[in-house]
Amino acid sequence: MLRALDIRDLLIIDHLELTFQPGLNVLTGETGAGKSILLDSLGFVLGWRGRAALVRQGAEQGEVVAEFDLPEGHAARAVLEEAGLPVSDSLLLRRVNTADGRKTAWVNDRRCSGEVLRALSDTLLELHGQHDDRGLLNPRGHRAMLDEFANAITQVEEVRTAWSAAARARKQVADTRAALENVRAEEEFLRHSVSELDQLNPEPGEDENLDTRRRHMQAAERIRGDIARAHSLLSEGAEGAMGEAQRWLEAVSGDAGEALDAPLAALSRAMIELGDAQDGVERFLEGLDFNPGDLEDCEERLFAIRALARKHNVQPDDLAEHADVLREKLQALDAGDQNLADQEKALKAAEATYQTAADRLSAKRRDSAATLDAAVMAELAPLKMERAVFETLITDAEPGPEGVDAVAFTVATNPGAPAGPLNKIASGGELSRFLLALKVCLRGEDAEKTLIFDEIDRGVGGATADAVGRRLKALADGSQVLVVTHSPQVAAQGAHHWRVQKSVEAGVTLSQVVPLSDDERIDEIARMVSGDRITPEARAAAKALLADV
Repeated sequence: MLRALDIRDLLIIDHLELTFQPGLNVLTGETGAGKSILLDSLGFVLGWRGRAALVRQGAEQGEVVAEFDLPEGHAARAVLEEAGLPVSDSLLLRRVNTADGRKTAWVNDRRCSGEVLRALSDTLLELHGQHDDRGLLNPRGHRAMLDEFANAITQVEEVRTAWSAAARARKQVADTRAALENVRAEEEFLRHSVSELDQLNPEPGEDENLDTRRRHMQAAERIRGDIARAHSLLSEGAEGAMGEAQRWLEAVSGDAGEALDAPLAALSRAMIELGDAQDGVERFLEGLDFNPGDLEDCEERLFAIRALARKHNVQPDDLAEHADVLREKLQALDAGDQNLADQEKALKAAEATYQTAADRLSAKRRDSAATLDAAVMAELAPLKMERAVFETLITDAEPGPEGVDAVAFTVATNPGAPAGPLNKIASGGELSRFLLALKVCLRGEDAEKTLIFDEIDRGVGGATADAVGRRLKALADGSQVLVVTHSPQVAAQGAHHWRVQKSVEAGVTLSQVVPLSDDERIDEIARMVSGDRITPEARAAAKALLADV
């Protein structure tokens, strides 16, 4: 509920403080007194797009502060929490407009954007009038209004859930198809590569082992001849010469005494060392023996492993793991058709679930649309529009998270005339009465909001104006309604009454809003009945209107 409005230096208002109450709040005044300025100011603090130049002439900036009550569970609390703004039982909005056009806003003393203000506005207030484009005249909101009237929130949630499940299944099918198409595009390559890798069957570390063997065999070819010649010399020349020398020395050792003992001992040791050298060289020489074809086989396998590694852009030691990856792709391809079939089956089931939920919601909407049409028609009769026809038009729409229906409120002002959108068919006075009748029937969906009706009684009078006033009063029962009116019948129904008036001070025109006492209400309603000159008859008519409330 709107609790208070404080306006400073906007248009022709220097400073204005207003305190509003629950029930029907009525604002009256002569044409041009500034009633629309109040709505402009309220729209400004709520972030609505309006006049470009709002700052009062001569002022540096204009400012509007609005205070709202927020009971527990109010939709505005969720907006505040999502925006990271303080939440309490009271909501304070403040917005400043400088003379050069800069706008700054605060919510509960925290800076915020115009987008946050507009999100809060949608939960706090609704304006209805001939130029209303945010409420009942906006066909984008008609489906939600009908759903609220139908108490179909549960069915809408079921449709949203089913739509999300179908969307997930649809995406899964699309992803699987795309993956299969990508794999099929390289299927021939995959099968050839896996066959090639399986045939070669490389093992981790094999590249290094083969390279080591290859180097050893290549080295053996280079050194074998030299070692063989050395072995030949050791086996044939050296051993024979040393043996011959040993025999000659031993033959004369008896005549030489001990002088040859040491040389003979050294020669004996040398013969032993020579034997060891011969054995070592012989064993090494035997180790150098290999089949020349082994080197060729080793090089061929080594080069094949490295060629495959380059081909697949991996390290040689990673070839076996890469073969497993390619093999898994082939397995996925082989199993893909079955997976896709299973997913398509699940998608059909999800779409069937969605269609069933959407059909149930459509049926409820159509039943409720007929009920709403009858209720609005019943409201139109007392408003002197018994010949008009109101119809909730439900047509097929593209499937979506809220079903398969497009909803629009249409009217035909005369029997046999074509129906059309509210704001295209009805005249100003007719439009106002259509909006009021519709709002009375739909009130349940926004009981927390403050409703503002801007000259909704334009073009009507007498019994029709009285019917408008009584419906506004009924609409305000248990909530808050603000109405700007020129009708004495409507003004008489108000629980709280303000008069908007202009005055000229020091050559400057200013607008003021004055709360009226009971006696002042009589005078104001009398003025509305008779004009500037209040006659006794007008005063009596005003008293009669107030007494009849």
